[in-house]
Amino acid sequence: MPQHAQNTRVCRDCDGFATAAITTGARHTDGTRATLRVTCPACQGTGTIAPAANLHHIGR
Repeated sequence: MPQHAQNTRVCRDCDGFATAAITTGARHTDGTRATLRVTCPACQGTGTIAPAANLHHIGR
């Protein structure tokens, strides 16, 4: 009997790629590139969105 994978709710802003490494163009003394790690502000780096029960409603 086939097993089905769970549907994970992927973040709409980052499409599941929650962290990106951006090169600055500079190099370290050992020759490696200097990079910055940037996380998605919408999902805080998880790549998924919270279930509707965990979302907070503002206003009416």
